[in-house]
Parts: sequence; structure tokens; C-alpha cells
Amino acid sequence: MSTELETVRDFLRWAISRFGEADLYYGHGTDNAQDEAWFLLCSALKLPFDLDGRLLDGRLTKDERERVLALVERRVSERIPAAYLVGEAWFAGLPFHVDERVLVPRSPIAELIDVGFEPWLGGREPRTILDLCTGSGCIGIACAMAFPYASVVLSDLSEDALAVAQSNIVRHGLRDRVNTVQSDVFSGLKGQQFDLIVSNPPYVDAQDLAAMPQEYHAEPPLGLGSGSDGLNITRQILQAAREHLTEGGLLIVEVGNSGAALEEAYPELPLTWVEFEHGGHGVFVIAREDLPAL
Repeated sequence: MSTELETVRDFLRWAISRFGEADLYYGHGTDNAQDEAWFLLCSALKLPFDLDGRLLDGRLTKDERERVLALVERRVSERIPAAYLVGEAWFAGLPFHVDERVLVPRSPIAELIDVGFEPWLGGREPRTILDLCTGSGCIGIACAMAFPYASVVLSDLSEDALAVAQSNIVRHGLRDRVNTVQSDVFSGLKGQQFDLIVSNPPYVDAQDLAAMPQEYHAEPPLGLGSGSDGLNITRQILQAAREHLTEGGLLIVEVGNSGAALEEAYPELPLTWVEFEHGGHGVFVIAREDLPAL
């Protein structure tokens, strides 16, 4: 096989065909075989995603051919997300180290970061930000890049996840403004308040979790499931968030498909559901003053 494939173009065409034949599931950064193959090849070969078309006919070395062949076959046979295979994912225009200790970044909250959380912040610049259930740290780190004067805390229950988040803090040169805290929701953050709390917590309900494609089973279960209705963690966030927000502070949480269950459980809460231009759903915004007091 490796002697028949020589150029980047050859391997791209072959990978697209292999992925199509294998009926893979795409939900970790791409949504089709061509984009998945392009991401895998460019990442594996250290090529830019906006590669000059003339370089598609460049020949791979023997080591490069063997590496790409092995990655494509693992993607097909083991159903491992491409981001894990190459150890990197992109979020809000930034690269992040990822592995099986954290979920692959894919939250639509990236779009909110891109627009500075407007109109909800009303032109105010948050000075303290909490990324609750941070995983790889992608949301909090992207917030730190968007708000260069903000101090950011990345919190998670998982020590393994925080190790990955710390590596991304170092990668982006943010050790002076971003730090990690191990915390079961707010338990490790006693007495701390923030202008903005952003969270992509586990929110998959039991039924959806059981029906998820094989690719999702490569991810840590702790980051996905959250009880029968998907709201176990979100309930804890809503119950305690008020005391951890400054006056005028905002809480932004992603709950995905569990949004309907949340509205049924909390009909009295004035949740604002974000409408995204580039896809995504199930993210709400609520002001501190509208949250229940403990």
C-alpha cells in the first residue's frame, strides 16, 4: 500500500475513501470524511491547514508514509477521535494539547468568546473569570486571550484533566494570569467570586449516553454523563453560583440536549438561550441577580 501512495494528494484521497467505507462518526471537530482526513494529514505531517495547493503533490518520506498509514488505520479500526491520535485540537482559533484524559474541545461557546460575550457583558470587561469543569482548559484559556487584563481560574474535579489544562496554560504563556484549582463544582472555591463564570459541564443524560457512537467512548465518562436527565452537575451550579459571582456577574452554561429538561425543572428561572450563527445549541446565560440565593 505505502508504495502505491506517494504524495499528500494520494494519501488525502485514500484516507477519505477509507473513512467513507468505514462509516465513521464525526463529532470531534469535523463533520465529514474530507475535513477529518485533511485535519489528520496536516496534523500528522506538521503542515498548515491552509496549505498551498501546489504542495499537495509533494512526496512523503518513508517515515511519514508509515505514520499516516498507521493513524488512518487506527482511526478506522479503533474509532479513536482524530484529535487524540495527533494529540491536538483547535478551539476558538487556538491549538490545545488533548489526550484521553479530557474531552475533545467542541463547544459552541467558542463563538461567544469570539464576540467577547456581547451583548450580555454590555461592554464591561471581566477582570475575574472562572472556567468551571474546565477539562483541557480551552474555554478559560481562550477567555484569557480575549480579555488580556483578566485573571482566570480553571477548575475541575479530575487531577488528570488539570494536568492537561496546566500544559495548555504553559503552551500559551499564561502562567501569570491563569491557574488551576481542583474542585468538585464549587467545593474548592470557597470565598472566591468572579465577574464571569463559564461552564461546559457533563450534561449527557443516561439515554443519550447509552446511544452515543463508539468515538465518544474513547472520551472520559466523567466528562460526559450527568445522571438520568443530564442535569446532576448543572443543578449544583445553579444552586451555588450566585455566591461565587460579583455584583452584575454572569453565568454561562452549556447543557446541550438537556436544555428541555432544564426548563422543565426550573420554569421560574429567566434563562436566555443563545442563538449561534455557526451551529450549536443548549447554552444559556443568566445574571447573578436572577439566580437563587442559598
